[in-house]
Amino acid sequence: MDAPEEPLPPVIYTMENKPIVTCAGDQNLFTSVYPTLSQQLPREPMEWRRSYGRAPKMIHLESNFVQFKEELLPKDGNKALLTFPFLHIYWTECCDTEVYKATVKDDLTKWQNVLKAHSSVDWLIVVVENDAKKKNKTNILPRTSIVDKIRNDFCNKQSDRCVVLSDPLKDSSRTQESWNAFLTKLRTLLLMSFTKNLGKFEDDMRTLREKRTEPGWSFCDYFMVQEELAFVFEMLQQFEDALVQYDELDALFSQYVVNFGAGDGANWLTFFCQPVKSWNGLILRKPIDMEKRELIQRQEATLLDLRSYLFSRQCTLLLFLQRPWEVAQRALELLHSCVQELRLLEVSVPPGALDCWVFLSCLEVLQRIEGCCDRAQMDSNIAHTVGLWSYATEKLKSLGYLCGLASEKGPNSEDLKRTVDLLAGLGAERPETANTAQSPYKKLKEALSSVEAFEKHYLDLSHATIEMYTSIGRIRSAKFVGKDLAEFYMRKKSPQKAELYLQGALKNYLAEGWALPVTHTRKQLAECQKHLGQIENYLQTSSLLASDCHLTDEERKYYCQEILNFASQQTDSPGHKIVLPMHSFAQLKSLRFDPSNAVIHVGGVLSVEITLWSQMPVPIHVEQIAANVHFSIEKNNYRKTAEWLTKHKTSSGIITFPQEPAPFPASQNSLPALELSEMSERSPSDNSLLTTGIICKNVHMLLRRRESGSSLEAPSGLALEDGAHVLRCSRVTLEPGPNKVLFRTQAREPGTYTLRQLCASVGPVWFVLPHVYPIVQYDVYSQEPQLHVEPLTDSLLAGIPQKVKFTVTTGHYTVKNGDSLQVSNAEAMLILCHSENRAVIYTNTREKSSDASLRVQSSGRVTSISLPAAPAYHLIEFELDVLSPPSAPAARGNSDQPAQRGARRSCPEKPTASHCMVTTDHKLSIDCPWSIYSTVIALTFSVPFRTTHSLLSAGTRKYIQICVQNLSEMDFRLSDSSLGDTGGGADLQLVPLNTQSQQRVHSRQSVFFVWELKWTREPPPALHCRFSVRFTPASEEQLSVSLQPYTYEFQVENFFTLYKVKAEIFPPLGMEYCKTGSLCSLEVSITRLLDLLEVDKDEALTESDEYFTTKLMYEVGDNSSNWAVCGKSSGVLSMPVAAQATHRVHMEVMPLFAGHLPFPDVRLFKYLPHHSAHSSQLDADSWIENDSLSVDKHVDDAVDSSSVKSRGSVHSAASTEHRGLPMPRLQAFPPGQVFNSSTGMQVFVIPSKEDHVLEVSVT
Repeated sequence: MDAPEEPLPPVIYTMENKPIVTCAGDQNLFTSVYPTLSQQLPREPMEWRRSYGRAPKMIHLESNFVQFKEELLPKDGNKALLTFPFLHIYWTECCDTEVYKATVKDDLTKWQNVLKAHSSVDWLIVVVENDAKKKNKTNILPRTSIVDKIRNDFCNKQSDRCVVLSDPLKDSSRTQESWNAFLTKLRTLLLMSFTKNLGKFEDDMRTLREKRTEPGWSFCDYFMVQEELAFVFEMLQQFEDALVQYDELDALFSQYVVNFGAGDGANWLTFFCQPVKSWNGLILRKPIDMEKRELIQRQEATLLDLRSYLFSRQCTLLLFLQRPWEVAQRALELLHSCVQELRLLEVSVPPGALDCWVFLSCLEVLQRIEGCCDRAQMDSNIAHTVGLWSYATEKLKSLGYLCGLASEKGPNSEDLKRTVDLLAGLGAERPETANTAQSPYKKLKEALSSVEAFEKHYLDLSHATIEMYTSIGRIRSAKFVGKDLAEFYMRKKSPQKAELYLQGALKNYLAEGWALPVTHTRKQLAECQKHLGQIENYLQTSSLLASDCHLTDEERKYYCQEILNFASQQTDSPGHKIVLPMHSFAQLKSLRFDPSNAVIHVGGVLSVEITLWSQMPVPIHVEQIAANVHFSIEKNNYRKTAEWLTKHKTSSGIITFPQEPAPFPASQNSLPALELSEMSERSPSDNSLLTTGIICKNVHMLLRRRESGSSLEAPSGLALEDGAHVLRCSRVTLEPGPNKVLFRTQAREPGTYTLRQLCASVGPVWFVLPHVYPIVQYDVYSQEPQLHVEPLTDSLLAGIPQKVKFTVTTGHYTVKNGDSLQVSNAEAMLILCHSENRAVIYTNTREKSSDASLRVQSSGRVTSISLPAAPAYHLIEFELDVLSPPSAPAARGNSDQPAQRGARRSCPEKPTASHCMVTTDHKLSIDCPWSIYSTVIALTFSVPFRTTHSLLSAGTRKYIQICVQNLSEMDFRLSDSSLGDTGGGADLQLVPLNTQSQQRVHSRQSVFFVWELKWTREPPPALHCRFSVRFTPASEEQLSVSLQPYTYEFQVENFFTLYKVKAEIFPPLGMEYCKTGSLCSLEVSITRLLDLLEVDKDEALTESDEYFTTKLMYEVGDNSSNWAVCGKSSGVLSMPVAAQATHRVHMEVMPLFAGHLPFPDVRLFKYLPHHSAHSSQLDADSWIENDSLSVDKHVDDAVDSSSVKSRGSVHSAASTEHRGLPMPRLQAFPPGQVFNSSTGMQVFVIPSKEDHVLEVSVT
């Protein structure tokens, strides 16, 4: 079955390459089953599992079945995978044993020996069974016998390598099952062969790559090996894996080029450093560029050849993967990287050759993508392709400039020769594009053929690129292309067309803050404006360039001189002014007022010193610097006195201006924040709020006019304000850097002056600062004369000399000699006259002007104060001593609290009542020489002392205690204390018990004085007393004026003792001491000490035959819960009004605690009948309400309650029983009339004896 020898065809590398499978044996048999085999094999996918943890993939297998020849088997060293047979199949349909032994067995043996000789283990024997032949042969063995013999002879350990295909040409279920088993086996063996051979190939390739540092290693050889692997992946339709192989080659080569640039070069790189002789661009219309591949294989390719071939393969695979936009992205990166790699490798490239190669490559990529996508896809993916359009435009521009096609005169002979050389390097047009009308080759050749053709192609490309950039929002890139277009127009001497593009580019650079592009564009714009004769625009641009620090000094001086040359020329219209913004000429740094608060009066002089930072490179002689001032009279401006303005104005006088953002205006998305401040105006007299509101300080920054798109650098509506208020400074030379400029003005009209503009004139050129920010203002006021009187301390103290400050604000009035203040004061207050009084005269800025003696004369209630002469808008200040009487208001009664009749309390520090001083107001009426009306001023004096009195008793002896509390912050010395009876009774004597003649009372402390009352006859019902004490400040030894003593008057009523109450507690019978829990006896003794007096004559007094009686109520209670009162705790008794009359009450009490217990409280009240005409009110300390008593029918019987605890129930029952009936009332005795001798006494109580059990739990 030897096949006739045929020459091997050459390997053609196309996308239709398939894995090779050889077929030996019966060729006619194979030919009959081939159509079905080639159709069924790729139908079902197979899972391909690869090594190194790579993810499995589903692939469809196809094969190229060729006749088996020994020449197809790989020889040693051959690494070509495309010609490698992955599987060998032997076909036979032998049914006869004799035929098998005669021919088939020998042919199989020979076939296997050849495979073994070439170490090929991937083989398969297919036995085809045909029922028709089986019927014709009578002596054939069963099918299994032939298959078994083949398996025994050739498949000892690999019985699965022999398969049976039954009736492959029939259409039956048995045939289909046979085909399925055969195809599954075939796919499995193919995959096993792929995995094994590809793995071995990858290992060999990896070993070869690891030898790249060894001498003699060739990148081209390695390139061919790894590309072979890429071809196999492509053959298996694994395009992503194939692309990875080319990307790895790309990265490896790029790294070697970078290392070469760093000084670490490989020897094989010298093959790619040969000069470039052809620049015909990328070839993307062929799947494989065999010409360039052969150049790489022969190591004759240039850098551009390698890059072109590598990218063409990547492009083909990306298009198979349906990623055309990645082709555009990679192409742009490739073109830029090739330019850099040629520089790194120092490859010799003719001028313009690289531009031709880039231009042709850009158009080739664009046309290749257009061939794969429709117009809608192209329009929606402009962002991916616009970079190639822009790069092609840039390179065409470079070629036009190089070949003289962009000049006004056209190309010369050298330019023509250069053009011919560049076209020769393109070579002949490739056959695949020869019939294309708009091929890149034809476009470039046509563009370089003439000036008109170049202009047409360049303008078309430029406008198309600008339109694409604009449509996708890349305005900056569009303006950059427009800037190149403007440069082209300037070369063509068409500045009117160039200006629009330059303005657009400049606006974009300014908005984004690109300093160097702004400078470069302004230079081009200045040249354009100069050619067009736009004087104002040119001067403005020149001023900006003269202040630009990115230019050299020579360039800055040139543009500055341009401005000076124009300023020195004589113009046709003498009054014409050219207004330019000042920020490029000079910057306002700071401003200083003198006076510093920027407040002056009418007729005053104000100095304004500004600091200007000149940005010009040379000194500039300025004819005039003017500051336009806006004058305004605000509402309620008459209220703005010098004092108000001084409080509300800054005191530093220096205003610093922020650094202007030169000259980059903020974009619309970065506007400054609102600067809001509260504005309020208060009345100078009572500090009441007049007006309030909110103002925006930077409204001129927020509402300023936006730049239009027509001309950003043109003066945008700058106008000179023309007003009557202008500050001028003439003939000033501004040196480069800081300069001081001084303005002086005299105020003539009151109001607020605001600096609006700052102008500097150099001939007809005026540099204007349209807005001064922060706002700069100064105020001019016209003030009425005023008099202000205020104490020098927080509060004026009565009784001692206090200093009061008089301030005369002259305002517009001039005080002359002889002018005086006539002060009419109250009789109680004195103005002390001293010979050493002096007055100090100040200016309105509080600078001392002079001082003079002050003459003060008092005549009765009028005090005349002669004022020293003082000019207008000055202050006269002097101090006088005033004295107010210190007496406290009179108090009545026996209470410890003084009466508050007709007096106010002042609490300057603490709100507690104990620290509030009594105050009195004294009004002064002052006649001023500048007014016909009197000025009324109230001075408030505080009495430094608070005095209380109390009545003390010891039996029938009486004492009066006076407490003097110092409420002020000063310490005083007290002396000559006395207490007298103003009634003048001779039978009453007050004996002082004070041992010290002088005492010192500190701040917030008290001093007590005590007198004993003694009388010989019956004392009066009321005692009128007057307490007096002298006081002086403890810090002063001697005063020049005699001070009045401090007095305190009060009245004591019913101060004598009427009743004496005595309580005694007795232990139970047979016991020495009281015991807790045991009933003890309590005896209360009430004794009348005096006979009938006038105070006893009230409704409770009852007259009998022998004596008078009165009703009393007693109550025994214990607020400290030491005792339990058993039985009656209160009752009403009839007491004879006679000396030594005694009534005793017995009751039982139980001590609740052991120890020394105080006695229970015993209280005594007057019991008034229900028909009393006078209803007495109880004090706050009363223990019972008036309506809680019931009416007793028997006067002599005691009305009692069971106990203190049950008193509420009695009250409730009584209230229910006697609702609507008149009830008796109780009246407390005044202090001193009842003396309880048991107060403070104690009784000893012992604890009761009880057994206690203590339980202790132990765990």
